[in-house]
Amino acid sequence: MIRRELGRSGLQVSPLCFGGNVFGWTVDETTSFRLLDAWVDAGMNFIDTADLYSRWVPGHSGGESEIIIGKWFRQSGKRDRVVIATKVGKDMGDGKVGLTKVYIRSAVEASLKRLQTDVIDLYQSHDDDPKTPLAETLGAYADLIREGKVRAIGASNYTAARLSEALDVSRTHGLPRYEVLQPWYNLVERGAYEDELEAVCVQHGLGVINFFALASGFLSGKYRSAADLGQSPRGGAVKKYLNTHGLGVLDALGEVAQHCDATPAQVALAWQMARPSITAPIASATSLEQLAGLVAAAHLKLDASDIERIDMASRAAA
Repeated sequence: MIRRELGRSGLQVSPLCFGGNVFGWTVDETTSFRLLDAWVDAGMNFIDTADLYSRWVPGHSGGESEIIIGKWFRQSGKRDRVVIATKVGKDMGDGKVGLTKVYIRSAVEASLKRLQTDVIDLYQSHDDDPKTPLAETLGAYADLIREGKVRAIGASNYTAARLSEALDVSRTHGLPRYEVLQPWYNLVERGAYEDELEAVCVQHGLGVINFFALASGFLSGKYRSAADLGQSPRGGAVKKYLNTHGLGVLDALGEVAQHCDATPAQVALAWQMARPSITAPIASATSLEQLAGLVAAAHLKLDASDIERIDMASRAAA
């Protein structure tokens, strides 16, 4: 499996990242272990999670995904084969939120404990925190990198203006910079990334690991009418895509998939991996069959005409 560098961090990752939001939510611990084993054994090495996952589930408090990954690290002995990314900053309740130096220090220790590891490869600001000076946040990360608890840092859900400001602060104060951006990006929602953020990432050589790469499953092609929305718990999230533009994207993906002997989801991911500014889209799987499909997508190469066919159909839906 080929590897791509995350920004200028020196971290080398597979061209597709496993989204750990499903662990402890739609996938139990036993199945999670099987998926993680299969992912690494297939030559993939990149896994993304967050302290927040899966606090939205009734009875959960957050950290469930990290706990499962940590147990798998201990049981499998495969920690050294994985680049693990996690995040800090979303509301964990009881005032645990934001990117102050004090909170980051507390949150990283909790994540390290749950993950049962001595170091987090990529530690990301899950949300911008405009109330905390960027120099304070980046200074906190500098301490963690100096202490060997974090290797590189990244940002998620930042605007282009704030990302640029953070990079300026890093340069001015001699602080570690965000090496990675994790934006919302897929074939039916291109504008939020392409309009401004992409240029910042390209200019500064940042890695990009986009989430919602399959638009909550819409790009798999299994949702084509309101009647299809009940197929999974995520069905309600794709209702907004059931319009002329969204269905046009599915038609293009279907045509290319038939041409490539692949699935629409694999083609959608391959299109993103072929975009020069994208390092590794994030996608999840809840079964070994789905995971095999993700691995196949990482090996799928689209020709120029296939890329252009999808690009033309999706540009109108950006």
